[in-house]
Amino acid sequence: MLRCESVEIDRLVDAGLPFEERSGVRHFDANDLYNLGMYSNKGNTQPELAFRMLFRFAGRPVDALLREKSWDFKVQLECVDCAGVAPWHFEAPDVARYGGRAEVATTPQPSSGSAEYAATITTTGARTPIVSPVLRQLTQDYLDAGYRWQMIPVPMQADYQLVHSLGATSCIAASLFLAERFRSAGYRAEAKRGWFCGVLGGALDLPHACVEVEDDDGAVRTVDIAKSQLAARLSADTADFQELCLGSVYNKVIPSTASGNASFGHHECGSQTPAQVRADIRSAR
Repeated sequence: MLRCESVEIDRLVDAGLPFEERSGVRHFDANDLYNLGMYSNKGNTQPELAFRMLFRFAGRPVDALLREKSWDFKVQLECVDCAGVAPWHFEAPDVARYGGRAEVATTPQPSSGSAEYAATITTTGARTPIVSPVLRQLTQDYLDAGYRWQMIPVPMQADYQLVHSLGATSCIAASLFLAERFRSAGYRAEAKRGWFCGVLGGALDLPHACVEVEDDDGAVRTVDIAKSQLAARLSADTADFQELCLGSVYNKVIPSTASGNASFGHHECGSQTPAQVRADIRSAR
């Protein structure tokens, strides 16, 4: 991942990179390694290459992001320590509010162990930039604060005050933080989870969240603050996409009914182990 020689790993360990030793082998946290690689400025680490590929669309004309686009959408729910047959709760795609539609083929039925949701999801985009000067200023203040986007375990992202106190941020933490700022300014706002689509052929399941806020004209707009921040970091020619993230909607995001710090699903069998939810989202042919 880091394209480091062992002597360089030793230097990182000496500098404080944490690890666990198991049977004489050092085991590192994947998030630590990913963040090291992403900000190493080596140019050839796996995180740097992955994010350049991930955001290559952001430097292209944004008109393509405003058209209808359909996705083959599958979610696998697994209850690892399942206690028996029980109903599933799944926070499904919620696209109709933004001009999209869902043709659902399979929904989770009462079962043990695992279940699946499958649908063809059609998304679209619209230029609906933020109207309120207050909301826009609060958003710009956040972007100017210089928080560093990092890979962070999802449970920790929910503690957005801790994350930001460390100078870091993430999609979920940023959305929870900004939603709180909007509410403090007197606006109705909520962080919502969803899926970021077209990512490495569906193989990468990145946590995604944005803020839904009621603007001065009464319309509900989305602020995809983390994607705007990441696009700005990766390339200077992404200004149109960065602006699109501040109030408009685009077709690479599928919103869900889940709130910003909630799980996408759970099994009602009584197990104390959270259900695992894995999405596979591919462009429909």
